[in-house]
Amino acid sequence: MRAPITTPSAQCINILFFPPTQVTVEDGKVFVTAKKKDLESSLRVKDMSKRCLLNRNTMLLLGGGVAALTCAETLRQEGFTGRIIMATKEKHAPYDKSKLSKEMNLKAEDIYLRKPEFLCAHGIELWTEKEAASVDFQKQKVHFMDGSSQKYNQLLIATGGHSSFLKVPGADLQNVCHLQTPEDASKVLELASGKNLVIVGASFIGMETAAFLSDKAAAISVVEKQEFPFQKTLGPQVGGVVLKMLQSKGVKFYMKKELHELKGKDGKVAEAILASGEKLPADVVVVGIGVTPNSAFLKGTSIAKDNSGAILVDLRMQTNIPNVFAAGDVVSFPVALLNGDHSSIHHQQVAEAHGSIAAFNMLKKQKELHTVPFFWTTMLGRSIHYAGCGKGYTDTVLKGSLEEQKFLIFYLKDGFVTAAASLNCDPAVSLIAEVLYLGEKISKEEAEAYNINNICL
Repeated sequence: MRAPITTPSAQCINILFFPPTQVTVEDGKVFVTAKKKDLESSLRVKDMSKRCLLNRNTMLLLGGGVAALTCAETLRQEGFTGRIIMATKEKHAPYDKSKLSKEMNLKAEDIYLRKPEFLCAHGIELWTEKEAASVDFQKQKVHFMDGSSQKYNQLLIATGGHSSFLKVPGADLQNVCHLQTPEDASKVLELASGKNLVIVGASFIGMETAAFLSDKAAAISVVEKQEFPFQKTLGPQVGGVVLKMLQSKGVKFYMKKELHELKGKDGKVAEAILASGEKLPADVVVVGIGVTPNSAFLKGTSIAKDNSGAILVDLRMQTNIPNVFAAGDVVSFPVALLNGDHSSIHHQQVAEAHGSIAAFNMLKKQKELHTVPFFWTTMLGRSIHYAGCGKGYTDTVLKGSLEEQKFLIFYLKDGFVTAAASLNCDPAVSLIAEVLYLGEKISKEEAEAYNINNICL
């Protein structure tokens, strides 16, 4: 298997964890050659300490996603020999949630981040279908929905978020779906095949679902309040490209429209009625209108949260409660690219960074968060890469061509770049992320002078 490396820093570091490989450089590209079976079977990790029964300290991690998993592994890697418990309401081992809308035909086992055997081998207890009901911070005890409870020495809250619910008549009809689990993805795939699909929301869940099902559903209609897909995150220019990409596959868009009501037949959704009066046939509806933090079980406690319910943490992932940390989609944290203002960023790479930093500080090894958010979205065989935090951007600089679907766009605030996105311009975004990570400024003039032809592979 021979593949070019398109993200120099991150990918080259990963070479250290590959099985034996041959590395060559041709025309400025780095190629790694290895046996495919070795890559598939060899997943090397840092050395981990073993569980010691004499160590009576308990690290209780609420959540079974990437933040909790990274925290658990980092605790072992940093020498913790006490008890580690991951308690999750999921019935699966930690899996890659980002693939639920990108590859809806995968089973949970196909997207496991770690197999149960791995966790067991490293003394990490996984409690599935174990949802937290409340926390007594004074007694350092968590109570669960099944009536059991568990004391802790250090607590990590990494319960993630859930898809926000529709607030229209008919929202409780059968076949109105939220993509939360692999079972949800399989259900939508089965229901939508050869049928009429309505998607409410034109951000990541909605657009990735539309792309994956574009050749499977009989008809796909997208309803969105904004003028363009991804408008709040990627802006109208990139959103316009995505709009045309999906329209070319037969997806119909009802932009600047609102869902007014869902009507059913025999208890199942049958029709979506817009505020404009338009009626859309709907055998299945997928809802992707945002994320709400899973923090309701903390109601009535003194833990600090913002207006959305996200838990407020500092750069050490510490909450306002002693011995209580939080990470991932459930938190709002200080973002360097926003001059330290708090924000919630729902990306897997950010959750990984949170989990690692939380582990260090749970062990009293003082370490602060230092990362540049990075994510990608895949649709119709094309990937849009994004790095930084463009929240509140006031200006953009476009390099390349939107029409040719090969471009790099800079997002600026107060005259400086805070984020960048690209399509078919690798590894430009990764290189920009490195600059931002080093704390260096990129001015509008520098962005305008950027030559993508000298960078893109």
